[in-house]
Amino acid sequence: MIYMRNAKQVFQFAVTREWVKSNPLKSFRCAYKHPYRETLSQEEIFSLINCEFATSDLTEARDIFIFSCYTAFAYQEAYDLTPDCIITGMDKKKWAVIVRQKTGEKEMVPLLPPALAIIEKYKNDARCIANDKLLPVRSNQEYNRVLKRVAKIAGIKKHLNTHIARHTFATTITMENDVPIETISKIMGHTSIRTTQIYTKVSLKKLSNNMNELSAKLFPASNNKKVAN
Repeated sequence: MIYMRNAKQVFQFAVTREWVKSNPLKSFRCAYKHPYRETLSQEEIFSLINCEFATSDLTEARDIFIFSCYTAFAYQEAYDLTPDCIITGMDKKKWAVIVRQKTGEKEMVPLLPPALAIIEKYKNDARCIANDKLLPVRSNQEYNRVLKRVAKIAGIKKHLNTHIARHTFATTITMENDVPIETISKIMGHTSIRTTQIYTKVSLKKLSNNMNELSAKLFPASNNKKVAN
């Protein structure tokens, strides 16, 4: 669809310059439906966090995935993080700062407690120290392979990867907790809020919370009314 859209623009430019008589793609309409984006629920996140694994590779893959759920960092950003990427922000709290390779946009992420705990866990890891890395991130292929085993052991019936982690951050971690989409977009390093809207979705939990809040505002007496015995 991207190729066809660009070709259509090129032909229109040629028509304007009178290089060709008409645009052969004028009547073509690009119709693209965004696929369903998987996310983890808060219960599934806790299930992963509380799951015990027998080997270090499983534990590390789980930790890095959870780190991405709470920071929105894609695989490459998590891999590239060094101790120098952690700064103290104007709020006197720890932030992670890195430039996204995909967009060139700077991601500045205030670190939530689960992410801070994972950083603390690996600060003395021998591999991290030797490679000047914040986390023991393995190759992308190996990471995704191990994540399949992590999901199976934890009873998660979803294909875990960093895309799901980013979607989980956008929806479960932030949107469901009423973080404005402009803030989500900035944290995720997006150049457009339209891109962020692809990552976020209004879940049933978010819908229920919003309607309950609306009901409490519009009908306070009804919400405080007690059912007679």
